[in-house]
Parts: sequence; structure tokens; C-alpha cells
Amino acid sequence: MHRWAAIYGPWWAAKSIIGQRAFASAQRHVRAFVIDLHCHILPGIDDGAADLAAAVAMARAFVADGVTVVACTPHILPGVYHNTGPQIRSAVHDLRQELDAQGIALELTTGADVHVAPDFVAGLRSGHLLSLADSRYVLVEPPHHVAPPRLHDLFFQLIVAGYVPILTHPERLGWIKSHYAAIQDLARSGTWMQITAGSLAGGFGKTARYWAERMLDEGLVHILATDAHDTRRRPPNLSLGREIAAKRVGDSEAEHLVVTRPLGIVKNQEPSSLPMPASAETSTGVAYAYARSHTSTRTGRAEGGGEAGAADGGGGLVARLRQFLK
Repeated sequence: MHRWAAIYGPWWAAKSIIGQRAFASAQRHVRAFVIDLHCHILPGIDDGAADLAAAVAMARAFVADGVTVVACTPHILPGVYHNTGPQIRSAVHDLRQELDAQGIALELTTGADVHVAPDFVAGLRSGHLLSLADSRYVLVEPPHHVAPPRLHDLFFQLIVAGYVPILTHPERLGWIKSHYAAIQDLARSGTWMQITAGSLAGGFGKTARYWAERMLDEGLVHILATDAHDTRRRPPNLSLGREIAAKRVGDSEAEHLVVTRPLGIVKNQEPSSLPMPASAETSTGVAYAYARSHTSTRTGRAEGGGEAGAADGGGGLVARLRQFLK
């Protein structure tokens, strides 16, 4: 039986019976391919799921929340969390097998919450650091309490190297107020922004909620994710975040935050092919076009594949998604 047939059962059969167009229309009534690109579900390797039982409980919570695909993005932080690309791939493989064995309909792909560090680009190219689903898109987490020096240079280096950096949860940074102009400039210069669903819900306090709402209102947010760590304190709550976002930016943009752009990332589409928030629509394409004209080096799948993509990371997920989306 096809993997997606096992997961979606009657929906898969309906695709063959009623035809592609009718199936696509019916499918819009369920949230197929709602994707969370930032969570800490891998057991025992950072401050997320403590063990396999906790990871499985999180997976069940994701499914109950309507999420179909999760990027496993543990911290990579020198001196604290010494995770590496190969270790993360292995952990994703093991957890995927466990979810399959328990019949939990959640797809996993690889990634990392990569903290700012020297030799960032070299780490990505070597496979020591991971991008999202082996794509050109990579999560970047700066220090929470102090703005790092030369942050613009790091993001520029990533863009010139062919990557699309995604700044994780800027609304929660302790220095956002004093450096908000710099964050606005990054967003308008090719860096994508990911805010946390819990911030919109007030789970991180009034200040984080204010900045999350302001960034949404200004059209600076590209991705909404959970940054889930467990099932209680920081649980999977993407549907709540999407609902709140829709009240501020409308249903269409809310869908782009959790479906359209995340799926584009998993499929490694160019930023210019994806719908952008209003204020970032032109500048992101320009910045990435500049990067492409100034380098011939690409990350794995940005050139059509590589060793990283063959290691059961994003490439395998894309193949499974492609089969379902035919």
C-alpha cells in the first residue's frame, strides 16, 4: 500500500475516483500539508522531548492539531548542544520508524535550529550543520539577550552562498526593541522571518505578542511555527496561531504562513516563486537574484541534489509529497 494511502485512507482512494480537480476542491476542506518547520521533537538531544515517550506524545499532539509534516530542528549550539547533521539524520530516521510502527500519521524531515557561529556556510556545505529538508532555507537563531555584532554580514554571506536564512522567533529576542530597524532591514534584504504561534497567543508574554503582531501587520513575517518542546509548557499549537494570524492578515496570508511557503521550502522552491508578505515581496526576489549572480556554488538540492539530499532527509520527504500531489 502506498504510504500516503495508509495515512489518508479514503482521501487517497477518493483522488482516483472523483478526479484531480474535484479532489483538490474537496481537499481544501481539510488542512493537507500543514507544515511546522521549527520544533524540538527529537528525543534526548536538546531541551525538547526528554525521551522517546515524550516525542511520541508530541507527534500525537501535532496530528491532533492538524499538522501533517514536521521539521525536526534541534539546537546546534557550540558548548551546549553538540548536535551534528549525521546525528540529527539518524535521530529523525529512528523516530520516523517508531511513528510508523505506532501508526501515527506524521511526516518528519530534517533540519536544525542553528545558532550563530563562525564558519556557518562551511558547516552547511560539509553537512555538519543542516538546512531545512536539505533545501536552500536554513533556520538561524541569534543570541536571545545580546545582539551579535556583524549580524548583517552573516546573513549576507548566507545569501551570497545561495541560502535563504530564516531568523527564528525575532519577536522573542530581548534586543528587538533597540534593534528593530535592523530586523526590518534584514527582512527587506532577503532574510525570512519566522515567528512563534505561542507568541501570538500570549504564551511568551505581552512584549513578544506585541512584536509578533507588529511584524505581521507590517508584512515582515514569512513563516509561522510552533517551536514546540513538549505537550504542556510549549505544546504544538500551530492551528491556534494560524487562527489568530488570520484575524490580522486574512485567511489567505495565514495559509501562506503554515502551508504555501513551508511546502515551498520543503520542495526547495526559489523564494521568487512563492507568495511574499507585502513589504517583502519585491526585495526578497531581488536579493536572491543578486546572490545567484555572484556565486556558482549551491547547497545540495539547490543544484538538484547531493549527498545530503540522499541521506533520507528532505529529498525523501519531497518524493513522498510529490507522489501525493500528482
